[in-house]
Amino acid sequence: MTTLNLPNSIGRSPLWLAFLLIALGCFALSAARNAFGVSPSPDGGYPGGNTAEGQNALLSLTAGGYNTSVGYLSLASLTTGSFNTGVGAAALLANTGDENTATGAGALLSNTGYQNTANGSFALFLNTIGFYNTAIGGMALQNNTNGEENTANGAFALFYNTTGNYNTAIGSSALEHNITGESNTAIGAGAGASISGSGNVCIGAEMSGQAGQNDTTWIKNVYASVANGRAVYVNEDNSIGTLSSSRRYKDEIRSMAQASEAIFSLRPVTFRYKKEVDPTRSLSFGLIAEEVVQIDPDLVTTDRDGKPQTVRYEAVNAMLLNEFLKEHRRVEEQQATITQLKSTVAQQQKGSQSIAAQQQKEIQALTATLKEQASQIQKVSARVEAHGRVPQVVKNP
Repeated sequence: MTTLNLPNSIGRSPLWLAFLLIALGCFALSAARNAFGVSPSPDGGYPGGNTAEGQNALLSLTAGGYNTSVGYLSLASLTTGSFNTGVGAAALLANTGDENTATGAGALLSNTGYQNTANGSFALFLNTIGFYNTAIGGMALQNNTNGEENTANGAFALFYNTTGNYNTAIGSSALEHNITGESNTAIGAGAGASISGSGNVCIGAEMSGQAGQNDTTWIKNVYASVANGRAVYVNEDNSIGTLSSSRRYKDEIRSMAQASEAIFSLRPVTFRYKKEVDPTRSLSFGLIAEEVVQIDPDLVTTDRDGKPQTVRYEAVNAMLLNEFLKEHRRVEEQQATITQLKSTVAQQQKGSQSIAAQQQKEIQALTATLKEQASQIQKVSARVEAHGRVPQVVKNP
């Protein structure tokens, strides 16, 4: 059993600590009034609210308080720290900080920081001055030295991280090879295992990402998934969502009119993305944002620095629809004019046909009259010949 000295002071004393001390005092008074006692007496009842069980546990403590040490050499180097909990052989062995919790052999072995939590053998093993780190799993955050506010949940998660901050790794070997990168998030076994940059997100088992990339997101199964609902869009603040066509989300609604004629000045091109963007370098079709912004800035979105980044193709499609409808209306008007002209011509043709028919009737009647007259003449000639004399012309005296 280890003999400990009465602590002279307690590191930091926030408000909640005061409440804790009051609660402990009340408990002590209540216990004194109702002291039944246990036999044999419990181990670890050392002054200053310290508890130690195990060879050389809390060996060096001089002034710290409310520490719990269970296991061989656990918290062995602590002198004045408070509110530390070490469970496991050599847990928090070299710790000199406050408010750390280590459960597992060698967990937080070299720690001098504060408010770290390690649950697993050799978790946060080399942490020195880092604080607000949480490591759950064997060898999670093992090599972290002074990285801050990292969370590793899973064996070997953030294993090689040394000085990177604000990383979150959930899953065995998640963000395993990240060393100095910051603000990375990986969810899934092996997720982000190849990440070395900062601001990356990997979601899904084995979505390892790529070394050297920054502010990039990888999500498993997205490329192969088939959906026929709504297209997903991303805002400048990285929020995602879908476009709404409902009137209740809009104001200043008016017809597009001539605004869509800007598309007549656009220059469609073919191109191939650079290899670092598209390793396949497949042929693509589209527009150049820098050219489009000179024609209509409303058709382009910008990056964080205000530089042209992406063409709003959905807006271009709406403008194409407007121009199509305008052309369609012109065609309908022309068709109506042509139909009217055809009707007029048909009426004129009908009138001409009526006149021609009347003239034909008159010609036929005249022809019949002439034929009748010719017949009469022939009859007269026949009679004259039958009497054998020629008619004489009588002259007037």
